[in-house]
Amino acid sequence: MDIAHLHFLVAEADTAQRRSLVDLLGQLGAGRITDVPDGHMALQTLEAGLAPVVNVAIVDLALPGMDGLELIRNVGALDANVRLVVTGAQPADLLFSVETLAQAYGVDLLGTISKPVTAAKLTLLLENYTPFPRRESRPSGPRFSFQEIGIGLQKRQFEPFFQPKIELATGQVKGLEAFARWRHPEHGVLAPTAFIDALEENGRVDFLDWSMIELSAERCRWFHDQGIPISISVNIAPETLAHPAFVRQIESCLGRHRILPGYLTFEVSESSVLNTDPHFIERLVRLRMMGFGLAIDDYGTGRSNLQLLARIPFTELKIDRSFVDGASKRRPIGTVLRSCLGLAHSLDRMSVAVGVETRQDWDFLQNLGCTYAQGYHIANPMEAAAFPAWLDDWRHYF
Repeated sequence: MDIAHLHFLVAEADTAQRRSLVDLLGQLGAGRITDVPDGHMALQTLEAGLAPVVNVAIVDLALPGMDGLELIRNVGALDANVRLVVTGAQPADLLFSVETLAQAYGVDLLGTISKPVTAAKLTLLLENYTPFPRRESRPSGPRFSFQEIGIGLQKRQFEPFFQPKIELATGQVKGLEAFARWRHPEHGVLAPTAFIDALEENGRVDFLDWSMIELSAERCRWFHDQGIPISISVNIAPETLAHPAFVRQIESCLGRHRILPGYLTFEVSESSVLNTDPHFIERLVRLRMMGFGLAIDDYGTGRSNLQLLARIPFTELKIDRSFVDGASKRRPIGTVLRSCLGLAHSLDRMSVAVGVETRQDWDFLQNLGCTYAQGYHIANPMEAAAFPAWLDDWRHYF
């Protein structure tokens, strides 16, 4: 990528290595480079708000005064549009832990590099650089009261958008995941960030869940009538699933829309399926006996009890995007991804990789034997009416 417009900060204690990094960036075409020998000076440089602002800081873990870990913590507290590259002589597993730490502190990390830093290693990380949006163009977006959201639900302003799920071995579209969207009369199409918090704070996520279930079944019937017999996955909160009337209401919903249970999959988070309440587990078993699909969503983000997980009758294991993005380039993440896929395979379940953003992600997952993929590399979530045309284009592509 062209880095001529970027301002780099190099924080490295060793004089020779610092000069080598500066020379390397110069050879790669960096526009401006500031170098410092310790963590305190690095932080002061970032706090100073230089013009042009520092875009990328290359930070060694073994800095004097304020080491790399402390610097990461302080950068996380800054309101600075800077992305970090962390270098170190530490083993790969420790550098991977540093990545996790940076993420926890809210730091935008391009990645870590095990020393020595080479042009190839640095170029690979810089390819992931994308500019921050201008600060004034980052509105927080509208927020609505619980009452306003309730009115929107009553007026059927909420609808599911659908993202395709692709079988990696064949390229065939095997399903759709429903994502809640609010088609607001004044603000246009709104994502869940505009309404989910108010629903959760009032303990009524089930209002949204039932709306998405009903509308997804309705759209599923419409797809079938168009000659597209496709299944749909719907995310539901554990409290919705735990309602005593859940099974009966689902049966009524499918009856209204003439949909067989096999065309509907319920997605529940990893943390929720670790519930040892026998009534909850019974409901999961009953749904599977009736023919519904059951997917464990966001796998890898919870604290799984593998023995209990193996007893849950799920059909799909959906691997969280944090273990998909970058897995082809970073060995520790790739190792975790292989482990997740291995678990699904050993339990004879389907695996779904979420957040497939690039062709490289696709190829890597395909080589690992992942069953399904979904993400922006394939398609953005779309309204139901747009799916048939998209499907025709996809089939022509493959």
